[in-house]
Amino acid sequence: MIIPFQNLICPLDAAPLRRDGPAWRCPAGHGFDIAREGYVNLLPVQQKRSRDPGDSKEMVAARRRFLNAGHYQPIADEVSRKVLAGLPPQGQASCLDAGCGEGYYLRRLGVAAAARELAPVGVDISKWAVQAAAKQQREATWLVGSNARLPLADATLDCVLCMFGFPVYAEFARVLKPGGLLLQVDAGPDHLRELREIIYPALKPERKGEPSVPAGFDLGTCDGLRFALELEGAEAIADLLLMTPHLFRATAEGRARAAALAALSLTVDARVSALVRDGRPAVSGPAG
Repeated sequence: MIIPFQNLICPLDAAPLRRDGPAWRCPAGHGFDIAREGYVNLLPVQQKRSRDPGDSKEMVAARRRFLNAGHYQPIADEVSRKVLAGLPPQGQASCLDAGCGEGYYLRRLGVAAAARELAPVGVDISKWAVQAAAKQQREATWLVGSNARLPLADATLDCVLCMFGFPVYAEFARVLKPGGLLLQVDAGPDHLRELREIIYPALKPERKGEPSVPAGFDLGTCDGLRFALELEGAEAIADLLLMTPHLFRATAEGRARAAALAALSLTVDARVSALVRDGRPAVSGPAG
């Protein structure tokens, strides 16, 4: 059963926020209205680097179509399995998707965790992504915000997800409880290789070496997840390209070659790393 996540903090002064009718307010009087769709914008204008940061409306729509078609369901299933195995066995549990996009992975986790009380919270810097997430699942807590300054109280989360995103380990360590789980999914060396070979003149050599364990965490496990994906139709291929950074890195000739495809066989290659928050105290307050 999905329950509300209550441990929000003011993005302006880091004081606790409390629900006050159609808004959240801190003791100093800073107020943040709840949008019609149910999300809350906790990204002050002074923390924005552009007028409309994050994924565009078109990118969000492409990701929603692609993910809702089930193309990455094996990733969502593996993430849900690892999260549920890493949560406390009893009582309520809370999980943040840091860079949640349109909310696909949190929705799948909510389905998998239906037998227990789960407080899921999704944060994304894109207003369009959070709006789309809230429209598809109103029960979860959806916030416009930044991973660099998470509007969440210290040591209040059992789990953080970072799905193909940009981890801010100091902030993740701050908001996780001691022993809490950080589950990070990154692209492996062969991820979408067939698409990259089409849109780029040459592929960059892969970086070698084991990833380092960030401060505040101990390494649990690091597993690979690999499967074949068959895309049929130009729209599905276009949606995949639009939802990845490759669209903006590809040459015009590469984008034209991809647009001409009617089908594409792909390799999905992901690295799933489980990190455990150690018992050392984190720096209090959002990162600067």
